[in-house]
Amino acid sequence: MFSFEGCGCVSFRGSRRTRSLGDDSSSCRSSEIEQEVPKKIGKRVLNGECTMKALAPFLKFWKRDDVSMTKAERTMKAAILIQQWYRRYLARMEVRRRYTWTIFQSIEYAGEQDQVKLYNFFNALLSHMRETSGRPSSERTSRTASVTEQVFSEESDEGGGVDETAPPKHARGPDLEFPLQRKDIDLLIEAFRKKKHRLHPKQVAQILKEASQMLKRLPNINVATTSISSQITICGDLHGKLDDLLVIFHKNGLPSPENPYIFNGDFVDRGKKGLEVFLLLLACMLAFPGGVYLNRGNHEDLIMNSRYGFIREVHQKYRHNAERLLKLIENVYRWLPLGTIINNRVFVVHGGISDTTDLDMVRSLERDKYVSLLRPPMNESANPAEVIDKVEWKQVFDILWSDPQSTGGCVANALRGAGTYFGPDVTATFLSKNKLSFLVRSHECKPGGYEILHNGNVITIFSASNYYELGSNKGAYLKLRGNSLDRQFVQYTAAVSRTRRLTFRQRVGLVESSAMRELHSHIVMARRTLEATFRSMDVDQSGFITISDWCYAMEETTHLGLPWRMLKDKLVRTDTETRHVRYMDTFDLTANKVGRKSDTQTVVETLYKNKRSLEAIFKILDKDNSGYITLEEFSEACQLLGKYMPNPMTQDQLVDICRLMDINKDGLVDLNEFLESFRLAEKSLHEEDHVLAELQAT
Repeated sequence: MFSFEGCGCVSFRGSRRTRSLGDDSSSCRSSEIEQEVPKKIGKRVLNGECTMKALAPFLKFWKRDDVSMTKAERTMKAAILIQQWYRRYLARMEVRRRYTWTIFQSIEYAGEQDQVKLYNFFNALLSHMRETSGRPSSERTSRTASVTEQVFSEESDEGGGVDETAPPKHARGPDLEFPLQRKDIDLLIEAFRKKKHRLHPKQVAQILKEASQMLKRLPNINVATTSISSQITICGDLHGKLDDLLVIFHKNGLPSPENPYIFNGDFVDRGKKGLEVFLLLLACMLAFPGGVYLNRGNHEDLIMNSRYGFIREVHQKYRHNAERLLKLIENVYRWLPLGTIINNRVFVVHGGISDTTDLDMVRSLERDKYVSLLRPPMNESANPAEVIDKVEWKQVFDILWSDPQSTGGCVANALRGAGTYFGPDVTATFLSKNKLSFLVRSHECKPGGYEILHNGNVITIFSASNYYELGSNKGAYLKLRGNSLDRQFVQYTAAVSRTRRLTFRQRVGLVESSAMRELHSHIVMARRTLEATFRSMDVDQSGFITISDWCYAMEETTHLGLPWRMLKDKLVRTDTETRHVRYMDTFDLTANKVGRKSDTQTVVETLYKNKRSLEAIFKILDKDNSGYITLEEFSEACQLLGKYMPNPMTQDQLVDICRLMDINKDGLVDLNEFLESFRLAEKSLHEEDHVLAELQAT
């Protein structure tokens, strides 16, 4: 052990000798020593080659050093060289981590933007279908109400239905008793944690129905206080990560009036246990009145769920009862409060605010009519175009979809396609106007689980660890203590046993590989446009274009805002002489310096890269949620689409199209037939492109 004192001597504790400050031979000339390190030494260690081969230049350097040094000086010099290498290694890993994070976030926001654009277009379609059908808009409400009286059939533990001809048998899941109490929550946690027999659909329905009744009695903005508890815990997005929720309860205790929680939206989607997370939160709200406050997020929306996996999860786990349960879930969504205010000082909301956010208007609106924010709210009386209050609608959109920005002002959130970017000045004005101290929001994944912005006035809290990939980020929750609301951030990582076995380099590499696969999928979806742009830039048809042209084409086509020049070596090969890139490698995930040229994109790839959007479109066309598209539904949709597209089809042509989609000739089009029709259309389109290319070549 040794300690440093200024730039003077190195004194060894417990050693036989020490050097005085006046002894020049033992002075710590760290800057001179660093300058002596040859430039070529750092090149290989900079690439992360922590091996004896990489350290060989260091050993040669020591052999060349003819200066007589003491043991202390040699130790000091070695420490400086190792420190220099390690700092460069960490810097390189940090660069990789940051651009990986940018890839994930850009693709995530691009997906949300696509979803918003899709439903902005189809909102007119839905309004038209309601108007032409002659059915009252209250049909959705009445259908949701009637489902509560329906009988729920038995399910198997694997998620499918049971044999209805077999004699009835007792359900093997946890036996909950209503009204729920602490012991029922323990049973529920134990069943979910150990993946025991699935909860009976009747009990799922009972939790959802009772939760809806409790939520209906709550105001649009919850009112929470620390007067009883002396503390309150705020959790951000969980996104179906049951392990994270259980870690929070283990570290911080179960909810109670003395230990209240605020869960700030986005309970479902993306993760595999969204239903378990949602049911456990609702059950805790029922069992511990005053112990759980739930805010609505932008993913508490069945339209978002159709794209990001929650609807598929419910169908897998409750195959016979999925549609009935989804109606009950939708009813819970519409009654979730839009925010919470703590001690009249802290506003907790999922997304954020805008320069037009008015809490008085938010408090007074009818939140239950916003079944989905991506569909216009309807009344029963007038023309749909006249009853949509766009100012009120924007209020809800902004608080659920917005993000903070470092610059001043308030602009439209172009990345997500909805909400705003609000600056520190907008935050300060909002807090001053409403006599608040600061704002807590979620909605954005952060590497450390939280972030503080706008001079401490905005706190982002995100509670789903390993969100993008194992080891990608930590989760966190925020504890506000006492009347002064002192802040305490608690970070954690679920599945810590798996992440602990990975080195830092392995974690970065794992996340990077996953990010590149996601990016490649996004590039494949835009292949046709990208390839046309590349070929227009390749005047000589050499197969190569400049790096600048490649970067420009990538950004103009994908609009992801990524550092393409930095990603170049991950996506394409570069000619060593001309420094031009081989642009067709962009579509080959395995492309590298000795890689192969990518094959032509298959129809299956195209189908499954677009499957989520197709499922969302199918849901819209299937206006009665029957799981089938009828001839009337398809005709009504296509008639409206004709207003936006050239050469509208006749009624006979529409009938023929629908009949062609009906592969099994039962008079109805299900989702598989719909996807198959797209696959055949895509295949035909590729064949036409191939013929056209051959004609142009000849």
